Amino acid sequence: MTASKDSKGGGPQDGPLKGLRVVDLTSVVFGPYATQIMADMGAEVIKVEPPEGDNTRWITQGPVPGMGGIYVNVNRGKRGIVLDLRAEQDRESLRALIATADVFIHSMRGSAIRKLGFDYEAVRAIRPDIVYTNCYGYSRRGPEGDKPAYDDTIQAECGIPHVQGLMNGEPGYVATIMADKVAGLHALYATMMALYHRERTGEGQEVEVTMFEAMTSFMLVEHANGAMFTPPTSPAHYHRAVEPNRRPYKTQDGYVAALVYNDKHWNAFVESVQPEWATDEFSTLEKRARQIGRVYGLLGETFLTRTTQEWLDTLRGLHIPCAPLRSTDELFDNAHLNAIGFFEEVETEQGPVRFPGVPTWFSATPGRVRGPAPTLGQDNEAVLAELAEEAPSVAPAIAVDSK
Repeated sequence: MTASKDSKGGGPQDGPLKGLRVVDLTSVVFGPYATQIMADMGAEVIKVEPPEGDNTRWITQGPVPGMGGIYVNVNRGKRGIVLDLRAEQDRESLRALIATADVFIHSMRGSAIRKLGFDYEAVRAIRPDIVYTNCYGYSRRGPEGDKPAYDDTIQAECGIPHVQGLMNGEPGYVATIMADKVAGLHALYATMMALYHRERTGEGQEVEVTMFEAMTSFMLVEHANGAMFTPPTSPAHYHRAVEPNRRPYKTQDGYVAALVYNDKHWNAFVESVQPEWATDEFSTLEKRARQIGRVYGLLGETFLTRTTQEWLDTLRGLHIPCAPLRSTDELFDNAHLNAIGFFEEVETEQGPVRFPGVPTWFSATPGRVRGPAPTLGQDNEAVLAELAEEAPSVAPAIAVDSK
């Protein structure tokens, strides 16, 4: 793997991806989320933006224009350069960067990246063992291959609004950009698998990760249900998940989430709270699952009889999974997250930023937030000067003062 510099400009990186150099031509969230995790894990990620910058710079709030919250979060710890790939000089700079890289990842449509001259065959000609990851909306092998995609359209394609409608009576999106993030995780693991193959064999390869296929796989984990069989034994949805009564239970003073579900938890609840439910019709998980709407309805009526804290005390005493209903704002002052040091504060030119930290733990090579997100083009001079030294045969005359 190629030696890399710490994103803070210091000494060698730690983390399991130490020494990996990633050329990142992704934008919005799908690709940048994958490469953000690579950066957290020690890779040197060089984000290449067009002169106008990544759209996520502008779509959410931040302390200064061009540094919106989504952009700052999913591009943390990366180096950032601006290249206008319509200009031959900047295309030559990108070729020089590719010659030093382990991974090339992009989220342009296939026709666009090919027109610019950076499809897999062109990139492989520069760096034969490179891992080249395409982040697309739909697989190029199908009729929708060059179709643009966003989170909302992919949610619709893979059935999320449909199953939300089964639960709520009207189709709706889930209130998070799930397709972007799930596809980003697929892009991460697929790239890592290709790197593992290269580590064993020396062979690079092209990888394709698509939002539609990733989300279809994700949705059908449980919602395929009996539709997988021939002939089908049920519609393609998991009935418990779409049951309208599946929702946080209203209490006397708020809400509580609880899953009084398997036989152990059900019997403990019945014995402690509702002895009259100790009948044959509710005696097994299978019998309750067949009438899950009724079961949820009865539980809903019961939870109205006590306060949230009373229920939490009762359920925890019975070892039944439960939780209070929290807002996303409350996560920033969560006792558990604070106790484990989940949030990492990083000083930036715009002031301190409290980042959600690395959610995985390694005993020998821990990840961490490597630094702030780059301002637009902040590392052009440094990166291009390094390339003039590292890849002179590929780019003999890179102008470092052209930006």
